[in-house]
Amino acid sequence: MPDIELFQILAISLGLGLLVGLQRQHEKARIAGIRTFPLITVFGTVCAWLAQDFGGWIIAAGAVATAAIVVAANLLQRREQHVDVGQTTEAAMLLMFAIGAYLVIGKTSVAVALGGVVAVLLHLKETLHQAIAKLGETDLRAIMQFVVISLVILPVLPNETYGPYEVLNPYNIWLMVVLIVGIGLAGYFAYKIFGGRAGTLLGGVLGGLISSTATTVTYAKRSKTHDSQTASNNLIALVIFIATAVSLLRIIVEITVVAPTTLGKVAPPLISLLLLMAILIVVGFLFKKEDAGQMPEQENPAQLKTALVFGAIYAIVILATAAAKDHFGDSGLFIVAIISGLTDVDAITLSTSRLMNNQTIGLDTGWKVIMIAALSNIAFKGAMVAVLGSRALFTRVALLFGLSLVAGLLIVWLWPEGFVLDWFGK
Repeated sequence: MPDIELFQILAISLGLGLLVGLQRQHEKARIAGIRTFPLITVFGTVCAWLAQDFGGWIIAAGAVATAAIVVAANLLQRREQHVDVGQTTEAAMLLMFAIGAYLVIGKTSVAVALGGVVAVLLHLKETLHQAIAKLGETDLRAIMQFVVISLVILPVLPNETYGPYEVLNPYNIWLMVVLIVGIGLAGYFAYKIFGGRAGTLLGGVLGGLISSTATTVTYAKRSKTHDSQTASNNLIALVIFIATAVSLLRIIVEITVVAPTTLGKVAPPLISLLLLMAILIVVGFLFKKEDAGQMPEQENPAQLKTALVFGAIYAIVILATAAAKDHFGDSGLFIVAIISGLTDVDAITLSTSRLMNNQTIGLDTGWKVIMIAALSNIAFKGAMVAVLGSRALFTRVALLFGLSLVAGLLIVWLWPEGFVLDWFGK
């Protein structure tokens, strides 16, 4: 290894140790601070260098020596009164030794990221404790339900295809369930943190993350109640429209996860519609004179029933997509997209993304199918506002949704074939 690389590794090791040591010194940790942590991290790096010539036992011996230092420091502290019984600093010392060693034998970027995570976790002690203290029984149940969905059910499902057209893979179907429930759960906990003081923008963003359809229904009903006296129809329409725009951003995220290699082709037309919606949101804020009020209570998105329903919808959409393509060609996919968009745009997005990723359908067809499904979903939400909301609210929502629908259809019709954005790679 060239000398310059050795010094670079040493500098990174020293820097990570100083970063964590600075945080511990600021918190007045008793056994290690701004000097000890850099020494431990560099010690791990040097042990890893020596291990390349003398064997891995050097790293093991270094880890044992570091642990001995931790034990000795704790024994000495027993003589003092009011000893902090927490083990955070001790655990951080052992981890920073390991990170110092990993800099040599692993990837530098991973080691740097781990060091940064350690520093951030140490710094967020009070914030994390406060967040945990706010968790109720419902929130804890949501976490455990997600654990069951992602870590208990998923691993035991067979990773084989079944049924007609051999497109029903239980493992892949449930993996998409985990993805969608995970996105919804992230929005749910963001709501638990900010929901009580979420204004127009944040209320729409959180609503789009959890469920833009549920947000549309809730706020449409609000426009007919006394709440509309404190939150005008302009603001309610804006919240609904923001949630719809976030649902489009959510579609792009889903494509990124399932079929990242297609982004150069698929993302630009979707982003174009998203940018137009963002402009309309900015214009809407120019007329903002008040807030839309507190967000309504959100349901736990990690319920097993919800996961099963989405899994069933996704499986039906996969099967319908395969049948439509077999009997009607690519044109049949657009019929499925329109129908699926009326119920759940996530399902058609994920199924189409997988088809594009497997090169079963072309990218030009794939993004148009997803766009049509998104536009169908927008039209469906507009119909719900017409049925559930006030006439004044529908007038405003119809204007915003109408402009988006026209723009989306023009993009589908006029978007140049073969256009690829190099930012995402070809």
